[in-house]
Amino acid sequence: MANSADVLNHLLGHPPTSPHPIAYNYLIPNLKGLQKFLETADKMKPSAEESLRSQPAEDPKAPLTPPPSPKEQDEAEPAPITSTQDPNEMPSDTSGVNDPVKPNPSAATSSNQMEISLFTAATEAFSKANTNCSITESLARCKESVALAKSRSVRVRGYVSVALGCPYEGPDVAPSKVAEITTSLLEMGVDEVSVADTTGMGTAPRTRDLLKALSANGIANQDLALHFHDTYGQALVNVVVGLEHGIRTFDSSVGGLGGCPYSKGATGNVATEDLVYCLHSLGATTGINVEKMAEIGDWISGKLGRPNDSRTGRAVLARLRG
Repeated sequence: MANSADVLNHLLGHPPTSPHPIAYNYLIPNLKGLQKFLETADKMKPSAEESLRSQPAEDPKAPLTPPPSPKEQDEAEPAPITSTQDPNEMPSDTSGVNDPVKPNPSAATSSNQMEISLFTAATEAFSKANTNCSITESLARCKESVALAKSRSVRVRGYVSVALGCPYEGPDVAPSKVAEITTSLLEMGVDEVSVADTTGMGTAPRTRDLLKALSANGIANQDLALHFHDTYGQALVNVVVGLEHGIRTFDSSVGGLGGCPYSKGATGNVATEDLVYCLHSLGATTGINVEKMAEIGDWISGKLGRPNDSRTGRAVLARLRG
């Protein structure tokens, strides 16, 4: 497996074409890490611009790609949510479930962006384990990194870990503390805060209480994302709670990849395939083809030599191959 520096160099030097812009997100551990990231980006910028002017038809050194779809025709698109009575309606202009899209590589590739992620935590014990500092110290570090990133017009995403349960302090994390930390991140200039159920301990009632606390603190839904690990099988339930509250951005991982080294037993994020299938079943449009996403999940799981943790992905592939 390539290390993160090699991946960054490749993406900056040989940005892949896509019918839609791609945001590449990099975890930045501290200010020094951000400085290194920016140095690398500056060095690679000329080759990135050159690759935009002249994209090769096929790069023999390009990484392996998933196999083609065994089924070309798409299923009927579910009706989008369009009620004008709902102030939190899902906008149809950002979606289209399985609509065929003709790529416009030059436009999309030129719109690709790099963004960084900064982490803090909702409990002192997890902050010490994960970042080797207190919450106050982690926020001070974040503030330095945000200032530098903003001076370079780099988008910043903040994360508040263990917002719905801590492996060291238990499941009862104070929603008010999460709201306080989220507010601090937004006030220092973070573009979006992902409130994370790192352990998967979150339940529907506690997710609802947390969202109410965030709203009571004056935090707008559009400034938030939700991040649910599926350790206890509650991730999709909590996603629906978030949707009902008006949240429209959710983190996920293809094939359910991921976990947390500081939370024993924690599984990965909710699988992208499962999340998309759930959203489509509710009438939302996402722009994602579930069948192709299932193929990607199967492919990457095989490359990593691990089970495919997406139930939707396994079911879709069984049907396609049956």
